[in-house]
Amino acid sequence: MLEASLSRNISHSTFVLRGFPTLQKHRWLLALPFCTSYLLVLLGNSLLVYVICSVESLHSPMYLFICTLCFVDILAVTTIIPTLLLSLLFNWNEISLAGCLTQMFFTHFLSSVESTLLLAMALDRYVAICKPLRYTEIINSSMLMRLLIFTLVRSISIMATLVGLAGSLQFCGSNTIQHCYCDHMALVSLACDNTNKNSAAGLAVIICFVGVDIPIIFFSYVKILSVVLRSAAASEDHRKAFHTCGTHLMVMMSFYLVGSVTFLSHNLNIPIPTDINNLMGLMYIFFPATVNPIIYGVRTKEIRNGFLRIYKHKAKKILTVTSAEKGQS
Repeated sequence: MLEASLSRNISHSTFVLRGFPTLQKHRWLLALPFCTSYLLVLLGNSLLVYVICSVESLHSPMYLFICTLCFVDILAVTTIIPTLLLSLLFNWNEISLAGCLTQMFFTHFLSSVESTLLLAMALDRYVAICKPLRYTEIINSSMLMRLLIFTLVRSISIMATLVGLAGSLQFCGSNTIQHCYCDHMALVSLACDNTNKNSAAGLAVIICFVGVDIPIIFFSYVKILSVVLRSAAASEDHRKAFHTCGTHLMVMMSFYLVGSVTFLSHNLNIPIPTDINNLMGLMYIFFPATVNPIIYGVRTKEIRNGFLRIYKHKAKKILTVTSAEKGQS
């Protein structure tokens, strides 16, 4: 009786991350695909950032948004993958409450920044295609600075509130988090306090980002398509507009589709097997970060040409140095 009373008054300060519980004996096998995927994310996104920063013709708002998106993807994956690999390879599963809350904040903060970036990219294409004569007037350095401030204020304030509510809970039951990283609802589900505020805050986050951003993005692309179809421009201009919008929509669907299913399954208590839930949580972070450089690098002609220009320049430089060394010898 006394032990039970004491256990209810003691809140855990350390937690155990138990991702993929049905694969406990063979979890180390998962390290190879996740490590390979992580390296591909780093390589693909870093290469895209390098190309956009190196080619002066790509220093326009649209490509700067893509560059920032790649940088955010690298940070988001790096927030969770190193600890996941340590857990899979060496069974280092423990994490402090402070470390858990920190990881939770940055994971959700970076996801919210990515959502705002996708919204900004949709509005950028809307102005470029629907109001081309006013593009430089509307999308200027002042507008980009205001957008940056809005992104930081919105994401930090909302995610700090979410994490603050989770940190105020008492955890006197199990300290095993059934997830690969410190997901909000995975931690909150362990609390012995009333978690109605936390569930409401989780739904509010979904409404704030998914419920607001997606309709605006959808409206922007509907307007873009209607303007393109009504215009008497050449078929090449139509094709280019459809191609650009299609590229952006592919990226947005990969982000919002997986993210919405993951968040709703947690907050609405939809019964999903733990391993599948863990995989979905990882895919929400991993999938967009993996496909973004492929989609933008392959489908965007200007980025593809910029990469080829850099490659040819580097190859020519190497050949010149090699020829000079042979001539000296």
